[in-house]
Amino acid sequence: MSAEKFGFADKGHSGSDVGKTAPTYDAEVTPAGDQTVHDAVFGELEEGGPDYRGVGSVGGFILMTKANLGLGVLALPSVFGVLGLVPGIIIILIIQSMIAYCGLAIGTFKVNHPEVYGLADAGRVFGGRLGGEFFYVTFQIFMLFIIGSALVGISTSLNAVSTHGTCTAVFVAVAAVAGFLFGSIRTLSKVTWIGWVGLFSIMASILTLTIAVGVQDRPSDAPKTGPWDKKVQIFGNPTFAQAMSAINGIVFSYGATPMYFGIVSEMKNPRVYARSMVSSVFFLTIVYLVIGSVVYSFAGQYVASPALGTAGVLLKKVCYGIAIPGLLASLTIFSHLAGKNLFVRLLKGSYHLNHSTKTHWITWLSCVLGSVIVGYIIASAIPIFGTLISLIGAVVCPLVCFIPYTIMWIHDNWRLSDVRTTKRRMGFYLNIVLLILGIFLLAAGTYGAIEDLITVTKGPIGKPWGCADNSGSVKE
Repeated sequence: MSAEKFGFADKGHSGSDVGKTAPTYDAEVTPAGDQTVHDAVFGELEEGGPDYRGVGSVGGFILMTKANLGLGVLALPSVFGVLGLVPGIIIILIIQSMIAYCGLAIGTFKVNHPEVYGLADAGRVFGGRLGGEFFYVTFQIFMLFIIGSALVGISTSLNAVSTHGTCTAVFVAVAAVAGFLFGSIRTLSKVTWIGWVGLFSIMASILTLTIAVGVQDRPSDAPKTGPWDKKVQIFGNPTFAQAMSAINGIVFSYGATPMYFGIVSEMKNPRVYARSMVSSVFFLTIVYLVIGSVVYSFAGQYVASPALGTAGVLLKKVCYGIAIPGLLASLTIFSHLAGKNLFVRLLKGSYHLNHSTKTHWITWLSCVLGSVIVGYIIASAIPIFGTLISLIGAVVCPLVCFIPYTIMWIHDNWRLSDVRTTKRRMGFYLNIVLLILGIFLLAAGTYGAIEDLITVTKGPIGKPWGCADNSGSVKE
């Protein structure tokens, strides 16, 4: 599936030079022997230095899939509980189509502008210095909140497995230490194996959950004795704020899109990125639809968020235990990419970026550590999984997952081109519609997330730096 098929790029229109041939991007770059190759982002890549172009097509698929699968899927069954089965399925399909379209734009934009490493670089291409700074700050905030959500997910797992064995704040701190240690691995090619382990872990966990809710007597949150009513809704009846809060969870489940910039930048052959990305989105959508709808159909109104809490007492512990490596893998990828984004900005163009000097190591470890510390603060301030997911999906995700990619297309295919074919006009109108939808999700979703945050923080579990159990285990 080629990017050109979708009308993302027209050769001859790239960067800020209309009519010039797009900058070529080496089909495959791997340092070998004494050979020195030049990368538009990382500079001279030499034997013995970090291999910043070592990710293959399968590795790209794993990293993209694992970056999404792990946190978002755990919120989807409760989303069905709010929206209902049919609206939930329809909205997932709409969001995944938007994400696939925007994801394809990343690969084409990277080929056209090989100097682009992250969303900030793309913003600088189409919006100048102001655009670059705005999207850099936005993406970094997004990544820090994502790290926070991963820490909350791990603390919830540890609480569930240990039946709230200690203060939740302690579990968050333990997860933060692990995130720093694993996230400090320097190159994505060496993180790929963690993605493999994490993908198998989270898939095993959610499949165990799906089977468990189908064979157990009743969900964990249902009455322990007597009759109980699932109240499965084909069409939900939420308020506007509740509906937008639920949609925020779906948006978040595909929220790793801006991280694809970092992944394609470290791929051996960026031209196969589209294949890896489309395969990842297709796989994610199948998993989301099956797991979300099946778990909700069996648990109904008693579905939990994260979904792993839906199983019975014993299986709940089992599911969370199996999921811990998967959640840790997500935290590793998030911590790594957040640190790498800052690291590349600080050292880009310098000798220290691609050589194992003292400055290189101090800067790299400081970037990862700083990112994890801020994520820890966020996780401690908002220790409720569903609320934090909704907040991220509303306030930050539209700004980094939808809006900039429409502007990227307009920049390369409309602003820098005098050609106005019917196909290109249709592409322009399509991107304007997507831009408007992104702005709507930002505004309406933020309203729903704030309403949810106000409600949750009134309870004891939502208190910042609290010790209260966030997994619902103590009541069992």
